Amino acid sequence: MTDALTRIADALDRLAPPPQPDADLTAHPAYLWDGRTLVAARGFAPLPLDTLTGVEQQKTALVDNLQRLAAGHAAHDVLLWGARGTGKSALVAAAAAAADVALVEVATHTLDSLPQLFARLATTSRPFAVFVDDLGFSSPDEARTLRSLLEGGAEARPASVRLLVTSNRRHLVTRDLAEQDSAINPRDVVDDALALADRFGLSLGFHAIDQDTYVAIVVGYARAYGLSFDPQEAIGWATRRGSRSGRVAWQYVVELAGREGRALPR
Repeated sequence: MTDALTRIADALDRLAPPPQPDADLTAHPAYLWDGRTLVAARGFAPLPLDTLTGVEQQKTALVDNLQRLAAGHAAHDVLLWGARGTGKSALVAAAAAAADVALVEVATHTLDSLPQLFARLATTSRPFAVFVDDLGFSSPDEARTLRSLLEGGAEARPASVRLLVTSNRRHLVTRDLAEQDSAINPRDVVDDALALADRFGLSLGFHAIDQDTYVAIVVGYARAYGLSFDPQEAIGWATRRGSRSGRVAWQYVVELAGREGRALPR
C-alpha cells in the first residue's frame, strides 16, 4: 500500500511539479514573474535614455520618480498611457536601468498573484519597479483587485516597490456608453471607471508625433549606433506603414542595421 501511494504521489508531482526557486533578488537587473516564480530576464538590454527622443518631459518625470525610489524616498506608482508605439515600454526599461531600480515584468493574466509577488520582494530592501505592460480592463469589476492594491489594503506593497503600468487607455477601463445609459446613475459608472487611473500618483501621456519629431527619433537611434540614413527614405518608411511613432522609427533603424550586416541590442 505504501509503495502504491508513493507511486501516486510521484505521478502527481510530475503532473504538477512544485515551483522552481526564485532567482537571486540581488543579482539581476530585471526579472519575469509568471504567477509562481521570479525568473531572471535573459538578455535585458534597454535602450540608452539619450536615444529616446520626443518624450523629454515624460523621461524626466519618470527617471526622477524612480531615483526617489532608489534612494529610499517616497515615490509614486506610474501610469504611462497613450497611442501604441510611442515609446512607453522602452522608456520604462531605460528609466529603470538609469535609476538603478530592478524591473519585474508581470503578465496581465497573473495580476491576482501580485500579493504573493509583493511578499517575495519584501524579503529584500532592494528597490523594484513592478511593470505591467499594455493593461486594459473591459469593466470596472475587473479592475477592483488592482485598485485595492494601489490604495493599500491588507496586502499593501513594500515601501521599496512601486507599480509602472502602460496602457493605450487613459483611464484603463473601457467606458461603455450602453452601460452608462442603462445605469440608475450613469455618473456612478463613469466615476467607477475613472477610479483606478486616479490611484496612480504620476500619469504620463504619450501622443501621436509629427514628422519632424519622427525624423528626430530616427536621428537619435542612428547616431547611437553609427548608422547613416536618408531622411526622405525614413519618411517614406513611415508613410508606407501609415504611422509615425517611435516603434516605426526603431523598425526603420533595424532595417538600416540589417542592410549593413550589423546587429542591434534588441
